[in-house]
Amino acid sequence: MRVSHSRFVLFSAAMLCLAGPGASVGVAAGPGGGACQLQGVANIAPPLTTTSGSFAYSFTGTLGSCQSNVGGAPTSGTVSAGIQLPETVTLTNISTGATTAGTVLYQEAIPQGTGSCGSSTTAGQAIASWGEGKNTVIDYATTGALAAVQLQGTVIAGMTLTLVSNSVPSGFTAPSTFTISTDEPAFPVGEQSLAALTFSPTTPDQDCATVGVSSANINGAVGIGTAQ
Repeated sequence: MRVSHSRFVLFSAAMLCLAGPGASVGVAAGPGGGACQLQGVANIAPPLTTTSGSFAYSFTGTLGSCQSNVGGAPTSGTVSAGIQLPETVTLTNISTGATTAGTVLYQEAIPQGTGSCGSSTTAGQAIASWGEGKNTVIDYATTGALAAVQLQGTVIAGMTLTLVSNSVPSGFTAPSTFTISTDEPAFPVGEQSLAALTFSPTTPDQDCATVGVSSANINGAVGIGTAQ
């Protein structure tokens, strides 16, 4: 798959390309493309080891130095997957029925994977929140073998988050779900993404053979654009 130069911005979503420390991804881009640089941290449970198994993960990161030939495209933002987000919603008093605004937590979809430090596959959804207040939601999958991992994804209409019940004040109820919609016009629904990433354990004591890798620094870039 080639990402067209007619609409191409390198952007990073929660792309835990989990093939072990030092993994990297190649990304093909048409001429005239641009880039967002990603710096972030992924948390993996249970830790990756030399034995294949199921795992879940969360990710948070920053997107900076973004460049694009799409007019008005954002230049910075943040990205997350599998974490709890604070949102201001309408709370209802159980006793009186009166309503008020309040902030509670909603859980993003938690990405899932299968594999080991040597090879893996993962799937999930991620939210990029851009500096001007718009969002892009990506549905993605990764495949990895040793040091080579590829992410492919598609911009989707939105993500429905679920209420974290213990974040609701006593005596009140809150909506059971909260939807974050794709509303960044530079990256419309249906565009595709590719990733180019490296990751390494956040502490030197983590390794695949003994304690496993439960936390990793993620650096690199991911593409979003029209596939040809």
